[in-house]
Amino acid sequence: MRILDNTFYQRSDVLQISRELLGKYLFTEIDGDITGGKVVETEAYAHQGDRATEMHLNRRNTRTDVMFQPGGVAYVYTVYRIHRMFNIIANKEGKPDAVLIRAIEPSTGIEIMKQRREINDEKRLTAGPGMLTQALGISTDHYGIPVTTGKIIWLEDRGEAVNDDNIIASPRVGIDYAGEDAQLPWRFRIKDNPWVSKAK
Repeated sequence: MRILDNTFYQRSDVLQISRELLGKYLFTEIDGDITGGKVVETEAYAHQGDRATEMHLNRRNTRTDVMFQPGGVAYVYTVYRIHRMFNIIANKEGKPDAVLIRAIEPSTGIEIMKQRREINDEKRLTAGPGMLTQALGISTDHYGIPVTTGKIIWLEDRGEAVNDDNIIASPRVGIDYAGEDAQLPWRFRIKDNPWVSKAK
């Protein structure tokens, strides 16, 4: 077991980082409770050549300021005033790339995750970005914290590499505003894994 450090996230290829996060393990420790599981779905967002992110216009504001930090910190924001999205900043300082964690296969603290989600269906616990943040206790309070220290939020390499044959690459979800870039195959998920989100 190895906690992923800054060198993993501060590489320049956000697509490679997004693919290599599949099979890694995401954990949180909130109020003494550890919850988490294996990453099975991600989406990559690039600061250049990608109209799905404000960063292609180099727009910096209070919500996106964290994206300009060196890779390895959390970017958490809310959509539809309800769902929290957990992203990890990638690349070097001033090059705001990010990876959205869309789904995990739960393995630790499952009963706690059920209580947070107020459901008993294990297959629905973390099968989508808003579901997994609720299950893991991730909130906007975690905006900007490092994910490399082994505290609060972190990711581990447990030696479970995912072969390219078992990775599906397809367009990202809910970004029709990005025009042609909405069709970029930058959503990565583990083939036939029942915990990936059901969005087409």
